[in-house]
Amino acid sequence: MGQNETAHPSADEVGGGDEEFDPIGTLTLIGIYFAILVLSWLFIYYIEFLGRDLVVVG
Repeated sequence: MGQNETAHPSADEVGGGDEEFDPIGTLTLIGIYFAILVLSWLFIYYIEFLGRDLVVVG
């Protein structure tokens, strides 16, 4: 190998040359996962405390 030929592969050789980061798609997936998390938490909360009076500890 010469001075200009390095052992580091280029972006095209790695396989990510044609793909670009899509922030809108990523934020959409994060939003969907967060919504599922919140809905699951609300569902479990109301199942857990269904039919019980509110109790304030303190």
